[in-house]
Amino acid sequence: MSATDAAAEPLTPAPAAAQPSPGATPPRVPPARRATAELVGTAALVAVVVGSGIQATELTHDVALQLLANSTATVFGLGVLIALLGPVSGAHFNPVVTLAEWWTARRGGPGVTLREAALYIAAQIAGATGGAILADAMFGKALVTFSTHDRSAGHLLLGEVVATAGLILLIFGLARTDRLNLAPVAVASYIGAAYWFTSSTSFANPAVTIGRTFTDTFAGIAPGSLTGFIAAQLLGAVVGLALVAVIFTKREAEDVAA
Repeated sequence: MSATDAAAEPLTPAPAAAQPSPGATPPRVPPARRATAELVGTAALVAVVVGSGIQATELTHDVALQLLANSTATVFGLGVLIALLGPVSGAHFNPVVTLAEWWTARRGGPGVTLREAALYIAAQIAGATGGAILADAMFGKALVTFSTHDRSAGHLLLGEVVATAGLILLIFGLARTDRLNLAPVAVASYIGAAYWFTSSTSFANPAVTIGRTFTDTFAGIAPGSLTGFIAAQLLGAVVGLALVAVIFTKREAEDVAA
């Protein structure tokens, strides 16, 4: 199935006031405020991921406990950020979510325009970089130390495809069935689970991936692994949109919502 087929039916999110979640961009909030919310939200998310990773490694040498602490903090932090900033920007915090929304809205449906998508993505990348630096600063680390954590193995890239496809399927499946009110819990829960069931620990986010190159700590990723991870995430987004189109046809989505 082509990417065009995957988005043949445009996303129809519920009003932002009732559905504060990713994939449902509030239409009446000025672009500058939305971009600021995306920058702050992505920065906070990366600070949570990197900061909890540093804290975990300082408290225990057990890698399983380190990952448990890191994933638990991420689940709670992400859920809070989506609930808080969803009414302002849609709480994307993720270029693949933004691009997927733009793709589904390109025929005049609700969602971000190409110009707004570019603004969102720039804000997300800047926020992710700032969040990693902030986390290092809070724990007395060098502000910028590029990661040496190589993550270029093929099985890790497959994990990123799976993690990102699942994330897009979840968000846009909820949108198709008018259940975006569940996104703060559902998205955070999915990411927490994907920490454990994917080999890559579910970055599933190009901006976060870029930000995590700036810290040589538990959550870091070597700059040399960046291209492969982002390519895998973009592929995962295409797969996720294709699955949405196959599983959630317009009629079936209406039946679920009813």
